[in-house]
Amino acid sequence: MKKVQFTKMHGAGNDFILIDDRKLQFPADDHVLLAALADHHTGISCEGIILLRPSERSGDFRMMFFNPDGTEADMCGNGARCAAAFARDCGAVKGSSMTMETGAGLVDAQILGPGLVKIWVNEPSNRRYDIEVALPDGPVKGDFVNSGVPHFVVNVESPSSVDVEGLGRRLRLAEEFAPDGANVDFVRYRKPNQAFLRTYERGVEAESGACGTGAIATAIVGIEKFGMSLPMTVRTPAGFSLTVDGDYRRSKSTGLTLTGPVKKVFVGEIDLDSIDIGNEME
Repeated sequence: MKKVQFTKMHGAGNDFILIDDRKLQFPADDHVLLAALADHHTGISCEGIILLRPSERSGDFRMMFFNPDGTEADMCGNGARCAAAFARDCGAVKGSSMTMETGAGLVDAQILGPGLVKIWVNEPSNRRYDIEVALPDGPVKGDFVNSGVPHFVVNVESPSSVDVEGLGRRLRLAEEFAPDGANVDFVRYRKPNQAFLRTYERGVEAESGACGTGAIATAIVGIEKFGMSLPMTVRTPAGFSLTVDGDYRRSKSTGLTLTGPVKKVFVGEIDLDSIDIGNEME
């Protein structure tokens, strides 16, 4: 039997399982096991699994991020902020500043104080504005930004009244975003620098508690299309606030940052051999 120590954390309501895998003992290629570990009913329950591993580049460590369906993703903003706090707790780094390797490149992080972490993110790419997705009940207009992972940002009057699960799923699978699909952000902007955000997240295949890369995409669209300004405060459904800041000039952002709360929920140990994988009924 293989027992693994883990820490459960959340970043602004976005919850993760974090595992210190610097000895490279966790079976990261077993996507069925990863999905079972994340399951809300028979596993630990989370919106993402994060492994801390030795960096293969010039980072202090490598953050491997897996969606709840077991697929690997390049980046997770709130996950990276939790990974920074976890890295210091487990001794992977000693100070408050660090650089982590992610699938989206190197990400700098700084622990600003108890429960508050800032990360510096790479320049968002592949911006495409005024995309119209045809649906049976009418077209939906929005804007596409890759902020480490792809996002389709839809400006709405009232995010609280949107069917995030139903509409988000249909937009996430639209042919305009094939083959990988996109996260779907339903956003209400309030000038000069506030936004409320709900996100349907691919890999989770449901609404997420919060989305850091979605907050970044929301800020970029807000600046470039709706005349918003930085720093921008993005509110999550659970009532937490994420702050997106940086220097924005000539259609390019420099030193773009994401700051917000992180919290350790509990620590535990699980026997990987005891996890229910979900065998078919005979």
